[in-house]
Amino acid sequence: MERTLIILKPDAVQRGLVGQIVSRFEQKGIQIAGAKFMKISQQTAETHYGPHKGKPFYEGLVKFMTSSPVLVLALEGKDVITISRNMMGATFGSKAAPGTIRGDFGVSNSFNLIHGSDSPEAAEKELKLFFKPDELLEWKPAVGVWVYDYAKGAPE
Repeated sequence: MERTLIILKPDAVQRGLVGQIVSRFEQKGIQIAGAKFMKISQQTAETHYGPHKGKPFYEGLVKFMTSSPVLVLALEGKDVITISRNMMGATFGSKAAPGTIRGDFGVSNSFNLIHGSDSPEAAEKELKLFFKPDELLEWKPAVGVWVYDYAKGAPE
């Protein structure tokens, strides 16, 4: 099983979309391993978006991400990074396909509702930035056997 970081950004929180977005992940069969409602500090935002420092959108992005509370999630599941990113849709709401989170709820090219780790390496780094080890839970949801086929001993 793989883990990823998801951030429901200030626009998702302010628009009251948190429940609908979290429900989509749960309905897909993705497990929540950690959740934190928080206001991201300037330092954390600068660290998280550090790879974009110097780009024209960097300062605006940091300001946006520190402007209002967010919901930070650690999600777990087989291929959860790829699945989550597919569920999120294209970066810009105006270009995201219907049926995706951004396609259904977003139109802005600046406010795009959600962040998701783009690789296992990024997920590991990002999860450590937002969660202490004891804030991530190891648990087995009862529906797991109905989400994955375990006939061969491992989830398929």
